Amino acid sequence: QVQLVESGGGLVQAGESLRLSCAASGRTFSSYAVGWFRQAPGKERQCVAAISWSGGRTYYADSVKGRFTISRDNAKNTVYLQMNSLKPEDTAVYHCAAGSWARVVTGGGDYWGQGTQVTVSS
Repeated sequence: QVQLVESGGGLVQAGESLRLSCAASGRTFSSYAVGWFRQAPGKERQCVAAISWSGGRTYYADSVKGRFTISRDNAKNTVYLQMNSLKPEDTAVYHCAAGSWARVVTGGGDYWGQGTQVTVSS
């Protein structure tokens, strides 16, 4: 069993940065791929970034490439999402999820966090 808790969301202005954290409990966390997903009101959930269990493989949605960076520290059971040059369209609730690589990059996960709100004002 893995439990995930996100933190780091908030209200920022366009162009600013935030770093989200996904802290996990459970000894098997390091064996899972982890994805960051976002869902805005009226829109479908989207995987914006994912990282393999070792950190050797990453995935980014086109909308965030060059602005967001995903990383993980398995010693700390934590995955990060550094978000730079934020835009109003990045506004959403951001969740992290853990699972197999194939499942995470196609929008799923075995374990989910409760989410953290990111709001970007123009």
